[in-house]
Amino acid sequence: MRIINESTIPDRSLPGLPTSAYGAVPQQGAGGQYVTVGRRRRGGRVRKKQERRKDREVEIRVGSLNVGTMTGKGRKLAADMMEKRKIDVLCVQETKWRGSKGRLVGGGCKLFYYGLDGKRNGTGVIVKEKYINSVLEVKRVSDRVMSLKMEIEGIQINVISAYAPQVGCELDEKEFWSEVEEVIQDIPREERIVIGPHFNGHIGEGNNGDEDVMGKYGVGERNAEGQMVVDCAKRMEIALVKTYFKKREEHRVTYMNGGRSTQVDFILCRRCNLKEFSDCKVVPGESVARQHRVLIGNLSLKVKARRKVRTEPKIKWWKLKEEEYNTAFKQEERAKLW
Repeated sequence: MRIINESTIPDRSLPGLPTSAYGAVPQQGAGGQYVTVGRRRRGGRVRKKQERRKDREVEIRVGSLNVGTMTGKGRKLAADMMEKRKIDVLCVQETKWRGSKGRLVGGGCKLFYYGLDGKRNGTGVIVKEKYINSVLEVKRVSDRVMSLKMEIEGIQINVISAYAPQVGCELDEKEFWSEVEEVIQDIPREERIVIGPHFNGHIGEGNNGDEDVMGKYGVGERNAEGQMVVDCAKRMEIALVKTYFKKREEHRVTYMNGGRSTQVDFILCRRCNLKEFSDCKVVPGESVARQHRVLIGNLSLKVKARRKVRTEPKIKWWKLKEEEYNTAFKQEERAKLW
């Protein structure tokens, strides 16, 4: 039998790598029992790399429309329009419904409304079926102002529907603006605000001196009620979204009656969230309301990806208080010692 000296065995390992063996593992093969030898690991325990998920965007289409009434075929027409135009949330004014409830209006859409008189006023928010369970809270302030809080992909959005008084009602106007400002002030800064109102005011074309709250793509000339809208926007630090997008006149006018055409319906948001709107325009040709047209805005929310963290299973020590688990634990520990 030939004896081989260990000093004659060539070292064929890579430079810098240790050559000592560890972890002799017995394995049973076809030819009997044999032993394999592995190399020593460096760097401690190997951790699996976590897959990084990319951030994604969720687009929500919000709208505002003075429906005139939700009685009769009005509610079905509104639901059909939301399905046709792919609107997810629609603020409606002048619903003329009495009460404060939530009611299905067709196509799986649900209307949250509030009204004191079945002949005038009334506001509401229609939510598409897939977002009904996202509604967290409904705050009904008056028959002219109400808000609805939703949580979509971890982001909280407050949708406010408002219906301003007719021109000349000074006492009602003061009460209305105080209610709107109170609702906005109660919303935390980290939450989104989307306002879909009917203001009965003309803000006019151009934005000289008002660049912080509006763009230059308005309609007509500004009147006193329109100036109240701009002043409120400055106080509350909100922006008139529609005026920042250059569109043809037919996509800017929300009210037409005979030879008169103007813009009295708006979509507003906080100035810091203005960039989240990718588009905002009026859609003509709908038959829900004869004189009013629906205004639609595309809101793109950036949802940050959540990293998956792998954790070790938690040891439920408190269960040792129960006699059954306590006895089993003692027996397992004694078996390990002996």
